[in-house]
Amino acid sequence: MTGLLIAVAALWGAAAGVLVPRAAYRFSVPSEEPWRERCPGGHPIRGPIRGWIGWTRCGECAGGVVVEGDAEAAVAHEAETAVSQKTYGKTYGPSTPLVALTTALLCAALAAATGTRPEIAVWLLLAPVGVLLAVVDFRVQRLPDVLTLPLAAAALALLGLLTLVPEHTGHWPSAALGALALGGGYFVLFLINPGGMGFGDVKLALGMGAVLGWYGWSTVMLGTLAGFLLGALYGGALVVARRAGRKTAIPFGPFLIAGAFVGVLIGAYAA
Repeated sequence: MTGLLIAVAALWGAAAGVLVPRAAYRFSVPSEEPWRERCPGGHPIRGPIRGWIGWTRCGECAGGVVVEGDAEAAVAHEAETAVSQKTYGKTYGPSTPLVALTTALLCAALAAATGTRPEIAVWLLLAPVGVLLAVVDFRVQRLPDVLTLPLAAAALALLGLLTLVPEHTGHWPSAALGALALGGGYFVLFLINPGGMGFGDVKLALGMGAVLGWYGWSTVMLGTLAGFLLGALYGGALVVARRAGRKTAIPFGPFLIAGAFVGVLIGAYAA
């Protein structure tokens, strides 16, 4: 049964991961700019649910269609099409195979650690959102409120519903307190050093604290320490490779998410 669950989780992760790159491309803009509505070639992004779901491939670009009658789109076409085609060919956004593979592996690992306990459903639903947030933060150092706040609310709501299901192994009160504790801790760090810790990290910490707190305070501590350690290793590697200085800001959201992933894996396995 566990083997089948792992296979299903991997397939779910791969399918969900395929849909991440388009959303990541649209979300990957500076905080003062609206979400992207056009491909790098200047063509409108179309698809289900207002173009958020679908392939990261532009049919107009592939067909050699040139944008006409829109000055802004024409500028975008001239300035960005060459870069887009040089880097991604006829696609745009992050690598779909890489994102899908990563999401599949994460979901499979969560299924292996959690087994058939009911909280696996919550982890599999939240994992693709975590991948999306990590990709966006790596690309533009931004954690959109439309993702971080619903993620925290969904984590608490879904874990609350799990308390009604037999054979769950976590505790909702500790999840709620974990969200408050981790969010509060990151808020203090933000107040101390706003340049080193963004407010988006504070909002993300609410959701990560909830999932870590489900398995108890030891898991909260483990996931928090893992996130800081992974972030420090990444920053140190950039300094050693001379790709960053000691004061260079790095996106911390991916490491906050990675630390939570490590904590949940260990907490689920030990539960």
